[in-house]
Amino acid sequence: MKTSFRLFLMMVLQLAIWGAWAPKIFPYMGMLGFAPWQQSLVGSAWGVAALVGIFFSNQFADRNFSAERFLAASHLIGGLALVGTAFSTTFWPFFICYLIFSLVYVPTLSVTNSIAFANLRDPAGEFGAVRMGGTVGWVLVSWPFVFLLGAHATAEQTRWIFLVAAILSFAFAAYSLTLPHTPPRKEEAGVDKLAWRRAFKLLGAPFVLVLFIVTFIDSVIHNGYFVMADAFLTNRVGIAGNLSMVVLSLGQVAEILTMFFLGRVLARLGWKITMIIGVLGHAARFAVFAFFADSIPVIVAVQLLHGVCYAFFFATVYIFVDAVFPKDVRSSAQGLFNLLILGVGNVAASFLFPALISRLTTDGTVDYTSLFLVPTGMALVATLLLAVFFRPPAKGPVAESEADQAAPVAASPAQP
Repeated sequence: MKTSFRLFLMMVLQLAIWGAWAPKIFPYMGMLGFAPWQQSLVGSAWGVAALVGIFFSNQFADRNFSAERFLAASHLIGGLALVGTAFSTTFWPFFICYLIFSLVYVPTLSVTNSIAFANLRDPAGEFGAVRMGGTVGWVLVSWPFVFLLGAHATAEQTRWIFLVAAILSFAFAAYSLTLPHTPPRKEEAGVDKLAWRRAFKLLGAPFVLVLFIVTFIDSVIHNGYFVMADAFLTNRVGIAGNLSMVVLSLGQVAEILTMFFLGRVLARLGWKITMIIGVLGHAARFAVFAFFADSIPVIVAVQLLHGVCYAFFFATVYIFVDAVFPKDVRSSAQGLFNLLILGVGNVAASFLFPALISRLTTDGTVDYTSLFLVPTGMALVATLLLAVFFRPPAKGPVAESEADQAAPVAASPAQP
């Protein structure tokens, strides 16, 4: 089997595990009767794991284990933890099993990327197609639930989100052992610590600090979407419980299509305008949720904006960091922004939106109009920050000699 296709399948399995449970975990916790603070604590486990994972995978795992064996062990443990999560109906056993899964799963997100980069002949040219396998996996895994869940799924049926993820995790554990051998990375004393320190110092540059703040706001909105969307579709819009994940997956289909055009958009519009469009995509989607909840066709169609929201902001941020930051700091800077997206933003969303839902619920009915105006307003604030204060360098990366002072010099945003 061609190496690139094997790596594509690796990404399919990696993201399918995540996609199996992510859209319905908060509605499921509601079915189990978990209080808002308990739901928030479960949501924060993913963020804690993201923080631990960044340092664990970078500083320990990839220097002491071959990557494919690390994947196999992690997904075996993760699969067992997912089974425990599926059959835990009280809070603390559920939380402990989910935390264990999170701690072993999150580091594998960076390890799969490392395996891909290490084994592709042309990483820059081939990685995009390989990474697209993850989006395909997220879309495909929504379809079994058309048959596993009823139109009004019970808690017993919904636990299948974790059982399907566990089956995929066990399959990935076995498949990992067939991946190309990727030996531990040799340690370079002091380099990573220095890079992390310099990456943080770059926040002293006004344009980097503004982007950091906007990325945090946008990541809270993005993660909040997954907290709120499924319950909104099933409880307010009236979409059957076994079809809601398919409807949500339309966003990932749009993401695939949008990524094809991202390079051209960046070349024509530049960094700032592209990012603003991505953030405004969130504002538009939540505004439609707030005011057009009675129109199923409109609500379904607006899911397609997910592709714009992700590609035009998050993917653009990753490309921007690679193009503008000094070469020896890029990996750490990517990790810094990834920590916002996977970790800090996730934790903030997990605390903010369940609390808002609880406050805006009267006699079992959620005031979704007021609820969705909150992320709409947050997106507009982020847009204003970008429009007024984000002034990226016109050319070239941040100079190495100026990195400690975070002073930008010049390169073209037309070269994504």
